[in-house]
Amino acid sequence: MLILGVLAGCSSPPVRDAAPEPATNAVLPSTDSALLRGRSRWVPARWADLPGWDADRTAELWPALLRGCERPAAGWAEVCAEARRGVPGDDAAVRAWLQARLQPYRVESVEGVATGLTTGYFEPLIEASRAPRGRFRVPLLTPPPDLATRKPYWTRQQLDVLPEAQASVRGRELAWLADPLDALILQIQGSGRLRITQSDGSPSVVRVAYAGHNDQPYKSVGRWLIDQGELRPDQASWPGIKAWAQLNPQRVAEMLWANPRVVFFREEPLPDPAVGPRGAQGVPLTPGRSVAIDPGSIPYGSALWLDTTEPLSNTPLRRVVMAQDTGSAIIGAVRVDYFWGWGDTAEQQAGRMKQSLRMWVLVPRG
Repeated sequence: MLILGVLAGCSSPPVRDAAPEPATNAVLPSTDSALLRGRSRWVPARWADLPGWDADRTAELWPALLRGCERPAAGWAEVCAEARRGVPGDDAAVRAWLQARLQPYRVESVEGVATGLTTGYFEPLIEASRAPRGRFRVPLLTPPPDLATRKPYWTRQQLDVLPEAQASVRGRELAWLADPLDALILQIQGSGRLRITQSDGSPSVVRVAYAGHNDQPYKSVGRWLIDQGELRPDQASWPGIKAWAQLNPQRVAEMLWANPRVVFFREEPLPDPAVGPRGAQGVPLTPGRSVAIDPGSIPYGSALWLDTTEPLSNTPLRRVVMAQDTGSAIIGAVRVDYFWGWGDTAEQQAGRMKQSLRMWVLVPRG
């Protein structure tokens, strides 16, 4: 969907729509007993090699595991069939169940580098209006009718200032937001929730999901601010960018125009607020147990063990998760974007996450 796709050198633009996996998904044995898979190398490991394995609240994985089993990865059919029969029990029982059926492999780059990067993303909740009024003047757009025939489409700046570009999206307003940074964060994350006040004064919450983009390159506004000398790299978190915008309202448009990509959305109902948005695997994401990966290194539907740290406290974050999403900047073997969920805490954690990572993929036993 990262430090929200706005930090220097660490961005994950939205593009979290379902996509076919590349042909590199085949796992091939190498000559040194490791497995080569696309951009990654998997080295056989022992369960004792996984830091903190016995301390995880492993039973929390089960909802994400069952979601992943809706579209199982190659080799997972038998494991998924057993998982559907019921949760084995408490954390220790789930750990034993996983150990009996899976084999851990340390994930490395093809050059043998075993450390990488964890970033975070979340599902924003934004106040919105169905019509332009008061402070709600920033449109969130559905795909224009000529999007497929004009490539690339108008840039962000052109859509803001050129009459002919504005005419091409007139009438495509899905909702109106109060802050252009709210629109940007929705476009970076690729999905979100809108809280819309109805005519009777009652709130209604709907989900907006990725529906396409203008075929322009994604550029990090965090990197732009660093290059302009406005922020240091350690300041270019999402909270830091928002604080800069509040102090420099006259330059917000200039900052936004540095990223020519515009994302278009579709509206989806939200019958269950506890269910996350769909990731690229095509299944709903589970807060704290779903991650985005490079599908050229890790297949969708894989189980992973992460050894990283919390962004605010720097305490260990070691847990088993499911690979259920991707992002165009999530590239490489040891690279994940961690889904924090929704709400203020998720935003704070995701907005500051840029942590060192080691990880293991858990493969069904042959």
